[in-house]
Amino acid sequence: MTDVSSSGANPSGPPAMQAFEQVLEKRDSRVAEFDVAPKSPLQRVQHFLHANPTAVPAIVLLLGITGFSLIVGGRFLSSFNLSLIIQQVTIIGIIGIAQTLIVITAGIDLSVGAIMVLCSVVMGKLAVTMGVPAPLAFMMGIMVGGGCGAINGVLVTRLRLPPFIVTLGTWSIFFALNLWYSASETIRSQDVAKAAPFLQFLGTPVDVLGARFTYGSFFLLGLVALVWYVLNRTAFGRHLYAVGDDPAAAELSGIRTRKVLFTVYVAAGVICALGAWALIGRIGSVSPQAGQTANLDSITAVVIGGASLFGGRGSIIGTLIGALIVGVFRNGLALSGVDVLWQEFTVGILIIVAVALDQWIRKVSA
Repeated sequence: MTDVSSSGANPSGPPAMQAFEQVLEKRDSRVAEFDVAPKSPLQRVQHFLHANPTAVPAIVLLLGITGFSLIVGGRFLSSFNLSLIIQQVTIIGIIGIAQTLIVITAGIDLSVGAIMVLCSVVMGKLAVTMGVPAPLAFMMGIMVGGGCGAINGVLVTRLRLPPFIVTLGTWSIFFALNLWYSASETIRSQDVAKAAPFLQFLGTPVDVLGARFTYGSFFLLGLVALVWYVLNRTAFGRHLYAVGDDPAAAELSGIRTRKVLFTVYVAAGVICALGAWALIGRIGSVSPQAGQTANLDSITAVVIGGASLFGGRGSIIGTLIGALIVGVFRNGLALSGVDVLWQEFTVGILIIVAVALDQWIRKVSA
């Protein structure tokens, strides 16, 4: 048998320390430290706005309402006027939702207004002139909107063309098709009401707490809630932001960027078709000349609402607030007796300030 004492082990005490353990005992246990400069108040504001993109439009909206209520007086804050503003921004809000989806992907769609008007003409011509049942004509209009979006999507994803150039071209194409199919003729509201009242449904007034709204306003809120859920609670929404922020990194992570982009353009076309339904309800008639400013108004609402034209940043709530800002300023300036020319001037200033502010906020992540 082996003698335990001769082996150098101590059975009654702790085991002998090995050589590598003796080296570890002499190691430096200090942790690396980095000097972090304290943030200035302006930098804190910058980081807050970067983390909360809807903060600026919400503040601007609040200041606008407060300012015009002081300038104009009780007329601005009356329930009738406030409900009128909401009705006026319904179309801008719906088309702005479609534009937001495109802008998040670092694109821009100049054809949203033309798609909306073309779909309204298709719905009106089929239902009123050709006698197609209104619900079926409505579905055909939705299909046309989705088809127009698919054309944009194919040109952007397959041919790798810039979205700005693609949609500038399709804007002209869709507008020309609109004039050709409608023969530049307007379908009167009386004819629409007689043959297809379903198409005017979103323009039906409803009184709530003494204020008059339309079903179109509630439809806008429902659409906002649906798209907000998709963007914030689904994988598709996360993929959308990832593609807009860095398409190369998104593709390396396994996201099918082409499929995401194509789906976004199709969805935008369908939303524009829903905007066409709301447009018919708003004006009552079907006019090929309606919605002339829809493109600019949608971009205005998106940019003022805090979305970045460089992609990867934006929200549906911000777009809704942006549309309300446009409506509040135009309505308040009109009640103040300001000429329409200077109303557009003010909206242009708001756009430039919003883009400049976005550039400043983006420096946080630079």
